[in-house]
Amino acid sequence: MHPTLEKLKQTDFPKIRRQALETVQVNLGYLCNLSCLHCHVNAGPTRKELMDKKTIDCLLAFIDQQAIKTLDLTGGAPEMNPHFEYLVSQARQRGMTVIDRCNLTILEEPGYEHLIDFLATNQVQIVASLPCYSSDNVDAQRGNGVFEKSISALQKLNAVGYGEQLELHLVYNPQGAQLPPAQQALEVEYKQHLAEQYGVQFNRLLTITNMPIKRFGSTLVSKGTFDKYMDLLKANYQPQNLDQVMCKSLLSVDWQGYVYDCDFNQMLGLPAGIFNNKKHISDCLGVDFKQGPITIADHCYGCTAGAGSSCGGSLS
Repeated sequence: MHPTLEKLKQTDFPKIRRQALETVQVNLGYLCNLSCLHCHVNAGPTRKELMDKKTIDCLLAFIDQQAIKTLDLTGGAPEMNPHFEYLVSQARQRGMTVIDRCNLTILEEPGYEHLIDFLATNQVQIVASLPCYSSDNVDAQRGNGVFEKSISALQKLNAVGYGEQLELHLVYNPQGAQLPPAQQALEVEYKQHLAEQYGVQFNRLLTITNMPIKRFGSTLVSKGTFDKYMDLLKANYQPQNLDQVMCKSLLSVDWQGYVYDCDFNQMLGLPAGIFNNKKHISDCLGVDFKQGPITIADHCYGCTAGAGSSCGGSLS
């Protein structure tokens, strides 16, 4: 895999500072049942990295001390962490909003079928990746048979109330080195097609720009299009998106318990800007993150290009 950090370190991206800390986004590990082309984590079925229970308890102590409102769980497939249900249950007992960034197909895997009822019972918000409403496009990006399994999982989620009283959002990533289309118009297309063809309903579509790091960044380097993609991101920079970038209210935690300013910085190994080096969450209990500097690099243009991009979709 081609590293991209050296191509991103030198940047003219504006300096930014964190506001009130509301969300902790936690990577529970790189183990996944899929190996998607756009994955900025390089997750897959052979990865062994998983957050252990000791680290999860450190995380819960941090959540209590910082009065965190939202727990955002990512992977890999976060559900494949053996302590996933423990963490979700603990967070819900605290009255937190819990987000599961689900690839959908994991809900169809043997041994994980019970998760649909578990997620519904705990009122977990599901943010599910479905990069297209076409089977050919999804399977090309994520693997053969993924679309069929995804639709089956969505239908089962609908059957227990997701898409109505329980929140179910879908995520669109472009297939290549281009910006996503307008989120609102694409959402209309998704809702109409999925309802008519499969009887599937969901709440919102979130469009997310592909980041030039890890697997996607390496692909750009291999094709000789890395610089061209960066030029595209910079040419479409919109300064008004700076006010809403996710890192201003979010802290990212890796599977070992180290903290970063965002998930993308985590994947690049860039420590949180408030520290000089990598810090474990157990050492952050008394830290006031508000107004702390945020580590930036050229990939930050991916969050501010065009309509903007965050874990919550477009910014404008």
